[in-house]
Amino acid sequence: MASGPDVVTCGEAMLLLLAEPGVPLERAVHFRRSVAGAESNVAMGLARLGHRARWLGRVGADPAGRAVLRELRAEGVDVAHAGVDEQAPTGLLLRDSHPHRAIDVQYYRSGSAGSRLAPEHIPAEAVAGARLVHISGITPMLSPTAAAATDRLIELARAAGAEVSFDPNVRRKLGGAAQWAQTAGRLLREADLVLAGEDELELLTARSADEAAAELLDGRAHTVVIKRADRSATALTAGGRGDQPPYPVPVTDPVGAGDAFAAGYLSARLRGLSESRALAEAACVAALVVQSATDTDGLPSADGRERALAAFEDGADPVHR
Repeated sequence: MASGPDVVTCGEAMLLLLAEPGVPLERAVHFRRSVAGAESNVAMGLARLGHRARWLGRVGADPAGRAVLRELRAEGVDVAHAGVDEQAPTGLLLRDSHPHRAIDVQYYRSGSAGSRLAPEHIPAEAVAGARLVHISGITPMLSPTAAAATDRLIELARAAGAEVSFDPNVRRKLGGAAQWAQTAGRLLREADLVLAGEDELELLTARSADEAAAELLDGRAHTVVIKRADRSATALTAGGRGDQPPYPVPVTDPVGAGDAFAAGYLSARLRGLSESRALAEAACVAALVVQSATDTDGLPSADGRERALAAFEDGADPVHR
């Protein structure tokens, strides 16, 4: 990436063991191995859509860590600045999958290599030339050093002239509401672009989602995208608002929809497309992901996105002939 990446993401990528479809986790016998992590999911999604994506983070010096890095490289994600921790393991995630009942998710990430991320692991050259730096609320919630690393990443993004996008990605197993509001809530005000669920905005600001968005637009943010409980999305800017309904698709596995939405939206904005088109592409990528197992199986190429979007909007033949 001689001219620098389009996007830099930073967070914990874990080895995912996904139970056989429809079987509760405690009863599952067969598991499929994959990679999971909000920021690495977004990086992978953007790489498949044709962007130069770089992932920053730490994995252990173990088979899981090698598998994570190998899969990200295979997807075209730059991991040249990712680190290997000789003293801590790669995080592990086990979950089941079912479209019509609660999904059981078990994290084994306490003391992981990813949680030991620190400011010294974020070199300035890792961000140089980037147009966008994407962060989530998960990383600063992992540990105080990971929170400090997130702060350094934002500082480097500012120095490099890159925009900062932020998705809270609230995970209640990482902490209570007060801790999320204190640790991740402040990052809302550091972002140029916010992508958040309406429940997340309410949790982090103690205001309604629309009130929180208006306050953020009075500050640094130029765009706030609210993901609604009914799966629709609203983009708010100084110039007005746009709304996007979800595309009706059969759901196989809902996990990963938010990261897919972020990848689709950021791709469109990086290409200079309109707000309405960005929302449509985000909804399209999310709709494709929830029809497949794992967080990333359904992430499309740019051609795949265009075919799917034409089918969703115009009824075009979705078959690639």
